Amino acid sequence: MGIRGAAGGRATRGPVAAAPHTWTVSTAPGGVPLLGHALPLWRRPLDFLASLPAHGDLVAIRLGPQRVWLACDPALVQQILMDPRTYDKGGPLYDTMRMVLGNGLVTCTQGVHRRQRRLAQPCFRPSRIADYAEVMSAEIGAAVGEWRSGRTLDVTDAMMDLSARVTTGVLMSTSLDPGLAAEVRACLSTVMRGVLLRAVVPLGPLYKLPTPGNRRFDRALARLHHIIDGIIAERRGSTARHGDLLDTLLRATDDAPGPGGHPAPEGTPSKCPHATAPQEAPHEQDPLTDQEAHDQLMTFLVAGIETTALALAWTLHLLAAHPEEERRLHAEVDSVLAGRPPAPDDLPRLGHARRVVTEALRMYPPGWALTRVTTTDTTLAGHRLAAGSTVLYSAYVLHQDPVAFPDPQRFDPDRWLPERAGSVPGGAMLPFAAGNRKCIGDHFAMTEAVLALAAIAARWRLRPPSARTVRPVPAAVLSPGPLPMVCEPRRGPDGTAPAVPSEAP
Repeated sequence: MGIRGAAGGRATRGPVAAAPHTWTVSTAPGGVPLLGHALPLWRRPLDFLASLPAHGDLVAIRLGPQRVWLACDPALVQQILMDPRTYDKGGPLYDTMRMVLGNGLVTCTQGVHRRQRRLAQPCFRPSRIADYAEVMSAEIGAAVGEWRSGRTLDVTDAMMDLSARVTTGVLMSTSLDPGLAAEVRACLSTVMRGVLLRAVVPLGPLYKLPTPGNRRFDRALARLHHIIDGIIAERRGSTARHGDLLDTLLRATDDAPGPGGHPAPEGTPSKCPHATAPQEAPHEQDPLTDQEAHDQLMTFLVAGIETTALALAWTLHLLAAHPEEERRLHAEVDSVLAGRPPAPDDLPRLGHARRVVTEALRMYPPGWALTRVTTTDTTLAGHRLAAGSTVLYSAYVLHQDPVAFPDPQRFDPDRWLPERAGSVPGGAMLPFAAGNRKCIGDHFAMTEAVLALAAIAARWRLRPPSARTVRPVPAAVLSPGPLPMVCEPRRGPDGTAPAVPSEAP
């Protein structure tokens, strides 16, 4: 499968229609009666999906009685993402995720997306990200400062701890206490494993049975909802101004002005280009309801903690396996920071750190596979899709294309130098999706990741205690699984080691 400059054969209503092109449409090999391709997709989803571009540009996957279409070419994926009215959020994964996140910004359909995006947008303006970066730096420093020389960390778990501190600190001014934070992480782990199972093997009635796995899923989900409700109730009952993300979110009103200074009606273009069809929703100037606040808070916690934590865990794993890139990173942070903790003003000078994170996101994108559902009959790759068809795209598969990324298995942060990044075809790199459903927190996530990586690299070198193969664990997000590493204090530019506590008494 190659990257094609032309993208013809696509629906004429799509915003990226181009000259005609001959596409290849096929069905994945190896399906079995009743289950279709559910078993290989459950047992080895990355290998299975990565094998499908060899069979066509648009490949049908059978999951029980359902059929899902994998878009293998970046041009087709761009068509899907840039036309959210035709290809709306939906499919087995999103339908299942709504059980966890509710109808928040990530999972809501296009009909309510405009209101939700407009209410949430003030939380992620550049000026607010700059404010959050101060909190991020403090929370990152506190987390990294608790590490001990000679201690073996599960880096995946440590990054979850760090990201939970950052996210809750930015979101609610204060971190969750350690016990509650650990409970949230455990619940998230149980729930997200259950989400993948229910999405890949959509046998709805079976998940109502009182099996041990179903009971664990239900208990974890109920506990998460209870924690979120308590956070919102506490904040609603307080008159104090906290100046944090939740404060901004709860006080926001959907009052973007239309012509003549009046609120813009649905369907009217505005500075936030996410107009949608008419819908039933709260009045334009109403703030978030308690249920909307619940769903958004759940969304920000899940998206803000798990995805950034896994991106950092993969980054640290890759650096440990590539000592030359690690040395380059250390040289940069030593030069920029000169022994002090990283601050928001340092971000423009931490270019290599940003490229390292970007390359880790290319190789192991946390959001590795996502779906859309057609809202009307349409054409994709010259193939007619009926309304209600499920379409799948995989950032993991796209990021492994050797045409877009020569030698794609090689960890090469310099791919993202300006003189090289410009050669990457449009739509080939999608760690945060694209279009008006692109992740609203992409700058937030990159700011946190670069600050965290700089803080860690300034003080520590992380080494696996023994040689082992790390294999991606694809659940709702792509995880390295447990990642044990030993904390080694490193020497700064003056040849002295940082003052760090030892694990030994």
